Amino acid sequence: MSDVSDLTRDHVGLADTWAARRYFEKFERINGYLARVAAAMATDRVLSKTDVKVLGRYLEALNGTFQALSHKYLLTGRDTGTFFGSLTVDVHESGFPVFEELMTMASDAPQAARHLAGMPGIEELKNEMVRSIVGDLEIPTKLQFALSQRLYYEALTNSGLFWVRNDPVAIWLGNAGDSAARNRYMVHWAVYDSQVNLPVIYLLELEDSGNHALPKDQWRWPRVQQHLMAQSIAGLKLVTIAQGFDSDFDDLHPKRLRRLRLGPMYSSAFTQQSGPISQVLEEARAPKGQDWALAWTTEELVSERVEWEKTGWFGKAEREIFALDPFSARGAETGATATERSIILPERQYQVLAEKNPPGFGSVRKYVVSGGGRVFAYR
Repeated sequence: MSDVSDLTRDHVGLADTWAARRYFEKFERINGYLARVAAAMATDRVLSKTDVKVLGRYLEALNGTFQALSHKYLLTGRDTGTFFGSLTVDVHESGFPVFEELMTMASDAPQAARHLAGMPGIEELKNEMVRSIVGDLEIPTKLQFALSQRLYYEALTNSGLFWVRNDPVAIWLGNAGDSAARNRYMVHWAVYDSQVNLPVIYLLELEDSGNHALPKDQWRWPRVQQHLMAQSIAGLKLVTIAQGFDSDFDDLHPKRLRRLRLGPMYSSAFTQQSGPISQVLEEARAPKGQDWALAWTTEELVSERVEWEKTGWFGKAEREIFALDPFSARGAETGATATERSIILPERQYQVLAEKNPPGFGSVRKYVVSGGGRVFAYR
C-alpha cells in the first residue's frame, strides 16, 4: 500500500500572495480561451454544435469555481489570510487545484447563506475601507479579508459552479432513425476526478426503447444517474463503463461514449514537467501570463453493431458490440475506438514546438491562441 505522503508529495501550497494571484490570473486567461477552442473544434468537425453548447456550460462553471477560489485565497500570505492556509495545487501531472479544495467548497456551500447573513454588505465594507485609508491612513487588511470572504460565500450561492460531482443531464436529440418508438438522448455529466485532480466531462449518446421518456421516468432516471456517477473514475476504460451500462439497462442502448479530460496545465512558474513540453516552455521564455500550455484529451467509444442476448427463460435484449482501436492492438489497451490528443498554447510556445518538432507531437492537434483572442488550429 502506498504511503499517504506518496499521494501528496506533488501537492504544493501557494503560500505567497502574489504567486497565488498570478496563478488565478493565468487560469482566468486560459479559461477565457476554452470556449473559443471548443468553437474551433466544431469548425474542424471534432465537436458538434450540441457538444459545444454542453461544453460551454461546464467551461463557464469551471471559470466560476476558479473565481470563487480566487476570492477565498485573495489574502494568501497576509496576516488575516493565514487562517485559511493556501491554495493547494497538484504541480506534477495536473497543474489544477487538488480535489480536496473542491470538496471544501462543497462543504462550505450549504452554510454560505448563514455566513452571509452575519457579514456586512459589500458597499458597507468598501465604505469602511475608504474611511480606514483616508481617515486613519492605514491599509485596511482586515476589511479586505472580510470582503474577500463575503465574495467567496456569494460565489458559492451561484448554482452554476463546477463541483466534484455534476450530476447527469439528458438532452433529447430526436427519434432514432425511422423509429418513432425510440428516442435519442445525449446524457452529459462531469466530475472533478480525485485520482488525477482534473475536470473530466462525459458525453453519452444513447437510444431509449423504454415506454416512458427517460428524463421523466421516476424509476429508471435516478438509477441511470447513480450508475453513471459511480462509474466516473479516470482509471476505468470507456468500454468497461459502456458495457456495464448496457448490461444493467436492457432498454437503454449506448451508441457513443466520450470522455473529455481538461488538463494537465503546464507552466514553468507553477508546475514540474519533463520531456519536450518542459523544453518548449523553457525556450519560449514567454512574458508574464503567457507561460502555459494546456492539454485536452478526448476518448471516444462507438457501437459497431448489435447482438441479441437471452435474458431469463423467455426474454432477450440488445447488446452493443463496441469498435475498439484497430491499430497496433491499442484498442484493448485503451478501451476506446479512438483517442484524440490536443494541446492549447500561446503563439510563442507553438513557434518553439514547431521548430523542435519533438517525437510524439506529430499526431497532436494544436490550438494556438493569439493575444487578440483568435484561435488557430494546426496538425
